[in-house]
Amino acid sequence: MLEVETLISGYGRIEALHGVSVSVGAGEIVTLVGGNGAGKTTLLRAISGVQPVTGGRVAFEGADITRVPAHKRISLGIAQVPEGRQIFAPLSVEDNLRLGAYRSKEGRNTVQSDLGRIFEMFPILAERRRNPAGGLSGGQQQMLAIGRALMGRPRLLLLDEPSMGLAPILVDQILEAIVTLRKAGVTVFLVEQNAYAALSIADRGYVIETGAIAKEGSGKALIEDPAVREAYLGV
Repeated sequence: MLEVETLISGYGRIEALHGVSVSVGAGEIVTLVGGNGAGKTTLLRAISGVQPVTGGRVAFEGADITRVPAHKRISLGIAQVPEGRQIFAPLSVEDNLRLGAYRSKEGRNTVQSDLGRIFEMFPILAERRRNPAGGLSGGQQQMLAIGRALMGRPRLLLLDEPSMGLAPILVDQILEAIVTLRKAGVTVFLVEQNAYAALSIADRGYVIETGAIAKEGSGKALIEDPAVREAYLGV
């Protein structure tokens, strides 16, 4: 579904990605792990189109989208849940979700049906649908950010650090939701600080170090890799 080939990107004179190549197959959960500043967020932003690239290629479902603007990538079926959630705090929970369907070509009934699907996945959002989104807890805001992305009916979901700052029980809920999405046919490319948890649900994974892919393999193989265990799993 997604092919990233020798991608180069940076900020001014600082190159953050040095020829990164990754792939994500339809129906997979693929995890990207690495330290702070390794280039994880830069790669996701380059895939979603909000980060300029200076070399390489991004292809989605066989089509080259390297120069396609971000708003058109959403219409193609790519949605990103950004690090830090970036919800619209003064707006209600429901209005935040409806904004996720802004570019949808489906009718009102379909949008309403999609809202029901999100509320079924995250019941707390249904309970607080009329409340300002800024009043939600961190975990609830993360659920809202994921739900907002899903309202666009993406085929590829890019998740950037969804467990950041959350209590362990909420992390489990978010990871369970990701697995449920995969079962529903959504392909997921996951960047996650909790490397063990992310690799444990991943079909495949990549390790990125200082802007370059250092290792790749199945989630299980990377968990069992001594170098990965020492550097990222704390064992």
